Amino acid sequence: MTSEVGRTELGQDTDISDEKNFSAEVEEKTELALDAREMEREGRQFVKYAFFKLDPEWRRLPLNDRTLSRHEFLSVLRDFENKITLSFYSLVGIRGDTDFMIYAMSERLEDFQEMTTRLLSTALGRYLHIPYSYLAMTRHSQYIRQHVHPDQEGAQLRKKLWNFKYLFVYPFVKKREWYRLPFEERQRMMKDHFRIGHKYPSVKINTAYSFGLDDQEFMLSFETDYPADFLDLVMELRSTEVSQYTQLETPIFTCIVMEPEKMLDSLG
Repeated sequence: MTSEVGRTELGQDTDISDEKNFSAEVEEKTELALDAREMEREGRQFVKYAFFKLDPEWRRLPLNDRTLSRHEFLSVLRDFENKITLSFYSLVGIRGDTDFMIYAMSERLEDFQEMTTRLLSTALGRYLHIPYSYLAMTRHSQYIRQHVHPDQEGAQLRKKLWNFKYLFVYPFVKKREWYRLPFEERQRMMKDHFRIGHKYPSVKINTAYSFGLDDQEFMLSFETDYPADFLDLVMELRSTEVSQYTQLETPIFTCIVMEPEKMLDSLG
């Protein structure tokens, strides 16, 4: 009887020991996972493409009222230049459903909300609405580990714009079949994609990620001084194997870079 009791107690001690070891292992893995996630978050930025459309009624206001409202709007933009990286683009005469775009980058999502709230509260802002608005975030690309060259797109978490004359912007979604392919197969197809891109060095790409943040999966923008080069690049990419996995890449916006004063003057 004593021997049986001893074996039972020994078994309980072993179970307790195993449970403690398991708990310690889980805790260690949790700590490592938290550290890894913290490293993944470090240095990343939110990216915002906000397209504005002006109510034609604003153009019927007296000239002095329009001038003052532009100055007020510009003053708000200046207030945020030290908090948010901003670039400005006009679409007047290019698209009928939007007049200008503000491209913004920040580590704080709240910065976009605060700036937009103040802009829409101005005299000009009361005549504006936002027909298109896209939110994304930077992250390292998983396809460039063995594809390295100077100014490598997808390797930097802090985006920089090249200040070329034109920017082409569109949301992008891949078919679910793409994600079910083995990574090696996707990598092979992306190498061909990169090869074609290198034939057009005048075109610089900026990729941001929207998974779970907005309706699209990616936001793509291309900068260049030569729209013809971008057109030819897009046409050639249509023939690649990877293009069959594209689900959505519209609407496409052709934007002209401008100083904010000139952008607002283009409104009329």
